Amino acid sequence: MKKFLKWLLITGGICFVVLIAAIIIIPQFIDVQKYKPLIEQKVSNATGRSFTLGDEIDISIFPWVGLKLTDLHLGSGAGFDKKDMVSVKEFEVRLKVMPLLSKKIEIKRFVMDNPIIYIEKTKAGTANWQGIGKKEQKQEKTDKTREKEKSSKDQTMPIKALLVNNLSITNCQLTYVDHGTGLKKQISNLNLNLKDISFEKPIGVSLDADIDGKPVSLKGKLGPIGKEPGKDNIALDFILKALEELEIKIDGNFIDPLKNPTIDLDLKASQFSLKRLFAAMNIDFPLKTKDPDTLEKVSLKTHIKGNSNSISISEGVLGLDDSKIIFSAIAKEFVKPDLKFNLKLDQIDLDRYLPDSQKDGKTSKQVASSPEKTTTSDSSRKKTDYGPLRKLILDGKIEVGKLKAHGATIENVDIHILAKNGIITINPLDLDLYQGSIKSKLVTNVNKNTPRTKLTINANNIQAEPLLKDTMEKELIAGSLKARIKLAMTGEEPDMIKQTLNGGGELLFTDGAIIGIDLTNLVQNIKIKSGLEAKSGEKPRTDFAKLTIPFSAKNGLIYTEKTSLISPLIRVTMKGKANLVNEELDLKVVPNFVATLKGQGDTKQRSGIMVPVLITGTFSSPKFRPDLKSMITKDLSKDVKALTKGLLKDNVPNTAGKSVKEDMKKQIDVNNLLNILTD
Repeated sequence: MKKFLKWLLITGGICFVVLIAAIIIIPQFIDVQKYKPLIEQKVSNATGRSFTLGDEIDISIFPWVGLKLTDLHLGSGAGFDKKDMVSVKEFEVRLKVMPLLSKKIEIKRFVMDNPIIYIEKTKAGTANWQGIGKKEQKQEKTDKTREKEKSSKDQTMPIKALLVNNLSITNCQLTYVDHGTGLKKQISNLNLNLKDISFEKPIGVSLDADIDGKPVSLKGKLGPIGKEPGKDNIALDFILKALEELEIKIDGNFIDPLKNPTIDLDLKASQFSLKRLFAAMNIDFPLKTKDPDTLEKVSLKTHIKGNSNSISISEGVLGLDDSKIIFSAIAKEFVKPDLKFNLKLDQIDLDRYLPDSQKDGKTSKQVASSPEKTTTSDSSRKKTDYGPLRKLILDGKIEVGKLKAHGATIENVDIHILAKNGIITINPLDLDLYQGSIKSKLVTNVNKNTPRTKLTINANNIQAEPLLKDTMEKELIAGSLKARIKLAMTGEEPDMIKQTLNGGGELLFTDGAIIGIDLTNLVQNIKIKSGLEAKSGEKPRTDFAKLTIPFSAKNGLIYTEKTSLISPLIRVTMKGKANLVNEELDLKVVPNFVATLKGQGDTKQRSGIMVPVLITGTFSSPKFRPDLKSMITKDLSKDVKALTKGLLKDNVPNTAGKSVKEDMKKQIDVNNLLNILTD
């Protein structure tokens, strides 16, 4: 028995030595070149592309299973500029044999040198990567198949340990060309190096590349992956640098990557220039800002957490030049989006970011106040798809400390936006401007193809003159404004909104003036023509204590019947309409002149001459003229006598310094006065 065991051990030892010798020696004598055509044919059949190998092929079996290949070429197919879609100068992998028996993978070296990938798309839209491999028939998944897939997801990885000393891709080049659009992008000098790959230690990651000649790098650590890959959280700590302009730090965790992949990251982008970043990418910047120094100081800091069902952004801080935005947001149920956000902006001057229209001979304010009409017909205009808005659930709040836009300065903006079932409500929509405030509410219904909107505005104590100067660069009216307005409209295009505008309200101006017209000018003209007073070079204006403008809107026409003005010399009523579609005015002002300043603001009936004034023209260029025809047709004898008595009450020197009292008594009568007025 002992002899048998002895010879058994000797025989086993000899066999083991022979096996080891065979593993080491046999590869040295195998003619690998003999199998080269077979390998090329198999790969070519599997991919449907031409495939060739270089002559240098190295195979080893023990203690490392090693494979080294050179000059690999996978073809693009017929009809493409480049013969090869993929080529690799050298590929080498060395895997240790013995650890495989205990489900451990130990790789000494995995290197791919100088891979060149050329992705090409023809003008016809055919791509060189299409059609690789065998076409798989589409089959519906059975319940058993789904159960099998589900159970496979619940399983852990079928290895116990992983150790890779070095995994690297060096001198990689990737080119994408689309002949249809003329687009060409290239990534060159790409080097990827992974060190100390294992389950229990962080993996060092180093990636460098040039994108269209601009450097990009990603460096940091990933992991550890954990003893049970897919179950433990994976830490991330990276710094991304791009185009010598952008630096982003990413620090966080990849949670439950196998069952419910979730990211939990802190993201920080150091201050950079957005314009220089676009320039580095050879992309034209989409905005032509009036101020060339805008978007030069941009920074971002936030915390992001999310999975396939929801994502949240918290502790967000966006730096934008001289502005600071604090924000947070939550999004869930992406098929039927449910969004919630909060945004606080300290201050911003939007005029700096608007296009500069000086080159066109217009200021941005003039462009804003006089928009060009589009020539696109309603039939050719693509209809807006409101389907996504009907699904949207939104709850958003916006607060702005100070904002400037089109010259107007606005403060303490408070906006709350709600959207559900196709109804979008903005309430409140409040702000302060020019020593006053506006409180408003906006409701838009998009359940039908054409949106319907209701707007309510309550304004108090707004100083009209500086507001109009800053926004329109015009002096039209001065005074403190109060307004109560309710409007309804249909449509999304300005022309349709104007045509469907309905509603009404009231504007009340106090302690102000109408600038550009003097409603007492008719009286002054009589004095001038009679030699009682010289012309003045001052800008005409009509001071008032109170101007009330009640109005109603019907299908784009604004009507007013009881507009009234109380002024030192006149009491005024106005009626007529304004056409929003054509931007035309058709108003008639009927002033009741008072011969003295006494009684301003009182309710006593004053004597004087009724001189109607017509306001026509357009919104941008209104025209004012006396309605002499209407005046002449009336019996003016009583009013003329009263006016004559008032004018000649005292001796008034004419332009020559002489008294004209007696001359005026002789010359002024009804006919003479009418001739003066109609001259």
